[in-house]
Order: sequence, then structure tokens, then C-alpha cells
Amino acid sequence: MNIAIIGKYVELKDAYKSLDEALTHGGIQNNVKVNLVRIDSEKLKVSEIKSKLKHISGILIPGGFGKRGTTGKIESIKYARKNKVPFLGICYGMQMAIIEFARNQLNLKKATSSEFDRNGIPVIGLINEWIKDGKTIKGTDKNLGGTMRLGSYDAKLQNNSKIKKIYGKKIIKERHRHRYEVNINLKDKFEKKGMSFSGLSPDGFLPEIIELKNHPWFIGVQFHPEFKSRPFAPHPLFSSFIKASKNHK
Repeated sequence: MNIAIIGKYVELKDAYKSLDEALTHGGIQNNVKVNLVRIDSEKLKVSEIKSKLKHISGILIPGGFGKRGTTGKIESIKYARKNKVPFLGICYGMQMAIIEFARNQLNLKKATSSEFDRNGIPVIGLINEWIKDGKTIKGTDKNLGGTMRLGSYDAKLQNNSKIKKIYGKKIIKERHRHRYEVNINLKDKFEKKGMSFSGLSPDGFLPEIIELKNHPWFIGVQFHPEFKSRPFAPHPLFSSFIKASKNHK
């Protein structure tokens, strides 16, 4: 079964080693051999996406940073969304899914991340870009530009969500490594169009997980579940993703 990892470091053998292993663990759990197809997002042309992804059973956008390769990632996410291909976005991959949805479903054509574009609508940004009341977020380091979240954080899962069924619990604890966050002020607009913010920080301020309601399996997470997966104890998120991809195939 072919799973595409679409990123800009695919030529580096160990760039996504933890992800490669976690996907393999998910394959073992589902009794299927996972063939990882590495696609360079920087070289991926929009006109090639349909042919490149035609025989792909699941699409994963990994973590990363910077503007290079974002067009290939965003257009691949659009393909996954429209063609009902199982999709998993991790950290930066979740943020790209937010930008894609904002542009094409909310009609916010200038939606972007302030990490790489200061002239658009920042659906992704540093926490202090939209906090006006002096609120501080537990665990963030203001000396590092506003939002360095590093280490383990709790997330509260929404009832009746796909993610809660996957984990089988209300509160989860996962590892983070990022500065930029999804702008919580846009939550209602996204949910009216079908993208659920199904996991939030316990105070309800930081989006941790997104999922599409009218899609067989479309999930983005702000954390890095691959770090907790083991051969005989695969992470439930990867097991579920591979299962969905197997059904799609």
C-alpha cells in the first residue's frame, strides 16, 4: 500500500525517520506492508498532482518550517480533501491544512502564516499577534518570540469526534515542538464550513487537532505523535490512518 510523505527534505535519508517507522508500525498493526512514496513538495507542480497521487492510498504532510514547498503541500491537501483520500497533517502539516481550507472553503484568498508572509490574513501566527488583553499561555517562552511550545502538553478531545474514538480517552498528552499556532478566533468560521477543532488545550485557547466532518479520514495535529510509536505498541493515530488508507485502497 502506497503512503505519500510530501515534504521538502525527502532526499535526506533520515529526515523523516521517526515518521517512516511510525507508519511501518501502523502497517504491522493492520497486517499490510506500507510502501513510503517520498514526494518533494518544492518540485511538485500543480499540474502533476493528479498523476503523482493517483495510486496513493494515504497522504501525510510532515512538520517543517518556512515558505519553500508550501504550494505543493497546500495543493496536495486540497487533492486529499476533494478526493476523499485519507490525510494526516503533523504540526506544520496541520497548519498547511488550515491555510488550504481557509483559502478554498472560507474564501479567504490571502490566508497564510505570518511565519512566511506578513501581508496576508494570518490564520497561523505567533500567539502574541492576536492576544490584546495581556493573557499569557502556560509553558510558552516569551523570550523566544512569543510561542515556543516544547515538550509534553495536554489536549482535551471533543465528544463524538473521530479523534476521541481513536484515542479512547478524553485527555491526551503529546509532545510539541513549534512556535506558530492556529488562530483560535477563527474557530467558529471553520466549524460552520465543516472543519472541526476536535482537540483543544485544556483552557480552550490553543487548537491541537482538526478534522473534517464529511471526509472518511482527514486529521491534522499540532503535535508529533510519531515520537511515541513503537513496533509492538504503534501509536493509535498511525494505526487508524493506515487502516483508513487500507480501506481507501
